[in-house]
Amino acid sequence: MRFIDDEDADDPMLSVINLIDLFLVIIGILMVTIAQNPLNPFSRDKVVVVENPGEADMRITIKDGQELTRYESNGEVGQGQGSRAGVTYRLDDGRMIYVPEE
Repeated sequence: MRFIDDEDADDPMLSVINLIDLFLVIIGILMVTIAQNPLNPFSRDKVVVVENPGEADMRITIKDGQELTRYESNGEVGQGQGSRAGVTYRLDDGRMIYVPEE
């Protein structure tokens, strides 16, 4: 076993190596924390991701188990038959409230 001599104590490479080891440990801890996060979308069976909401190039990706389905907007207004289901209001703080009609 080799002990650090007085001349080795002033070596700046030892400090750099210790910093690299410290960063590796921190990166490992962060990766474990992200993997165990309950809000991690990759750990759930059903996930819906909306990209560019309200824009002409909006995309919706739905993950249901192992199946991925992607819906892409072509920028046209949709048509169809149906009836009014309710009214949505936007509050001053940005929240949306849906009020169903009877």
